[in-house]
Amino acid sequence: MNITVYLGANEGRDPDLKKAARELGTWIGGHNNTLIYGGSKCGLMGELAESTLLAGGRVIGVEPQFFIDMGFEYDAVSELIVTQNMSERKAKMIELGDAFIAFPGGTGTLEEIAEVMSQSALGFLKCPCIIYNLNGYYNSLRDLLYHMVRMDLSSEEKLRGISFAENISDIEKILLSGQSDQGTVRDH
Repeated sequence: MNITVYLGANEGRDPDLKKAARELGTWIGGHNNTLIYGGSKCGLMGELAESTLLAGGRVIGVEPQFFIDMGFEYDAVSELIVTQNMSERKAKMIELGDAFIAFPGGTGTLEEIAEVMSQSALGFLKCPCIIYNLNGYYNSLRDLLYHMVRMDLSSEEKLRGISFAENISDIEKILLSGQSDQGTVRDH
């Protein structure tokens, strides 16, 4: 399975982030999956890619040329796809993915997973969309999604396929059960 993971190139303040990124990469690689990610060697991206490779997994980085010009690419990846800009990168990462995970990250991560959630709501994607809610990081996003439904600006049907996972075990259950076509926003 090609698992697209969105996350930042920073390490963040929470020491659990680095550990969780490595744990996720080890799981992806150890289960013969391919990681699709932003291509950077920096921060959490680098931790995720390196741990996937060390566990025997394949890693495809998708990186815009301007980040390569800045020297951010991770040379050890199995394959590096160079895009002209961020929009092309986002489209390529969606095209390659069979499942999508938003690791705790910043505005770029939020933008990328919002695109996946939107395409899922429109029925263009029928793949699991997992929000990795490590230490409650995405509680506010979950609350916002429920609020949209309560305000009749969205519906439970449009949120189909979006799951909130608290740990790797939850992510594994979602991916192995293929829950992308069941229920609504779920907590595991």
